[in-house]
Amino acid sequence: MTPAADGFRMPAEWEPHARTWMAFPTDNPTFDGEDALHEARQAWAAVANTIARYEPVVMLANTGESADARYYLDVGIKVLERPLDDAWMRDIGPTFLVDGKGGLAAADWVFNGWGAQSWARWELDAQVGAAVTDFAGAVTYRSRMVNEGGGIHVDGEGTVLLTETVQLDPERNPGWTKADVERELRDFLGVRRCVWLPRGLTKDYGMYGTRGHIDIVAAFVRPGVVVAHQQPDPAHPDHEVCRENIAVLRKEGFEVVEVLAPTVTEVDGAPVDYSYINHYLANGAVVLCAFDDPRDQEAADLFGKLFPNRTVELVDAREIFAGGGGIHCITQQQPEVSRPGHAR
Repeated sequence: MTPAADGFRMPAEWEPHARTWMAFPTDNPTFDGEDALHEARQAWAAVANTIARYEPVVMLANTGESADARYYLDVGIKVLERPLDDAWMRDIGPTFLVDGKGGLAAADWVFNGWGAQSWARWELDAQVGAAVTDFAGAVTYRSRMVNEGGGIHVDGEGTVLLTETVQLDPERNPGWTKADVERELRDFLGVRRCVWLPRGLTKDYGMYGTRGHIDIVAAFVRPGVVVAHQQPDPAHPDHEVCRENIAVLRKEGFEVVEVLAPTVTEVDGAPVDYSYINHYLANGAVVLCAFDDPRDQEAADLFGKLFPNRTVELVDAREIFAGGGGIHCITQQQPEVSRPGHAR
């Protein structure tokens, strides 16, 4: 049986959470050297400590590194040891599902290092999804599709956003068609409509990139309304990428709120793909990437209008982006389960 056949669906991120799951940075090629690892741990901890003011946080730490994690984390954050390769919980962890009857389940995707990339290690991370669902007491449904949580974004009412270059990547799912992917997503997320964008941001196809994750270019803020990354500089390679993605979203009937890219496009002469789209919704809060950029406050004001009942928390995400992702990429929500007739 599939999750959808058993009545499960992936809820929207703005629905109530029981907790947030994260993974603590450990020594690996993503964090090159002691200084880089320390800076990453500070950045991950800043996100965790911010979220912990709004909902419980559970941090997985590599075997023997729970004391290291405790040094950086606030006292209320729970730390569990589990062998890890890397620290991108959105991608290595499960996708949690609910049935509205008090049931909690999870889709456990196949993980292969973002398409078997040469620098990646994933033997341990490929087992994290099952470990998290076990810790959470959720029913596990194992998919046969290579997928990461950052490659999908749902509205909780039957629609999922995704990009052609992720799930159709020949290094992820060789031979799969759009129909194959859509069938798996219908079965595992309970969606009915799949909206494909052509590609992700240009930098996301380089070293430590994901080859086009959706959660850096577009995200639902409520059913029918999508925030989309907009690069206003015509000379920037993402200008045309954003124009095409936004055109697709509007053609599909969505109200699109364009969010201007940060003004900083390079660091030490290397391109960056800084984006405010890669935010995380915690209970009562929007945890928004900050880049010490003139547009940080502009983005915060915009998200404050989109989520008037949540506090916008700006958290410096530059070190996270240096490793290939953002705040959304290092977090994974576990939804609160509800029963018919019970207040949520």
